[in-house]
Amino acid sequence: MDRIARYAVYYTPREGAFAFLANQWLGRDPATGNDLPQPVLAGIGDPHGITAEPRRYGFHGTIRAPFRLAEGATEAAARDCVASLAARLSPVVCQGLQAEVLHGFVALTPLGCEAALLDLGAAVVEATNPLRAALTEAEIARRRPDQLSPRQRELLHRWGYPHVMEEFRFHLTLTDRLDDPEPVRAALEGFFAPVLPRPFVIEDLCLFGEGQSGRFQLLHRYALTG
Repeated sequence: MDRIARYAVYYTPREGAFAFLANQWLGRDPATGNDLPQPVLAGIGDPHGITAEPRRYGFHGTIRAPFRLAEGATEAAARDCVASLAARLSPVVCQGLQAEVLHGFVALTPLGCEAALLDLGAAVVEATNPLRAALTEAEIARRRPDQLSPRQRELLHRWGYPHVMEEFRFHLTLTDRLDDPEPVRAALEGFFAPVLPRPFVIEDLCLFGEGQSGRFQLLHRYALTG
């Protein structure tokens, strides 16, 4: 992978039917960086044009949003930090996943584990924050602070991202924002139904890196063993 511009801590499923189908839908494997042929679903057609943004990131659920390393911080320090977190944090067990429309895009969202996910997200954000470079004015502007609540603006300045702590909502993005997302949601519900894990378990923290191309790739997977 080329020089890394930003790092992130994500969930991405281990190898298996769920990961295979999700990577196929987005057209890219974040572990290898390879492009994949995308399936054409009835009622959707060619998905390439509605999956551009999630394809860039790879199939994932955000736990710590992308950040630049602070001066003096290194990738080795980021790896050590995530490894230490994984050794003391327990897996999060959810009842399952459902296809849902969130703010105009389709995502898979977990059921029955909200409190545990909030705890996991808070622990990861707090522990990795010393690694994070302060936001630039341009980075703050990209978050459109005028459209955030006062609490979200406070979180943005404190932690580098507005949707953390009690504002955190874990999800696995499947599409770009759409004018009419419901038919796509229904089609994807059927597409993923045979492979959706039940229970759904977040069993790893995954360190991702963003290359100069703007694409994210899995750098290392750390099992949650606490």
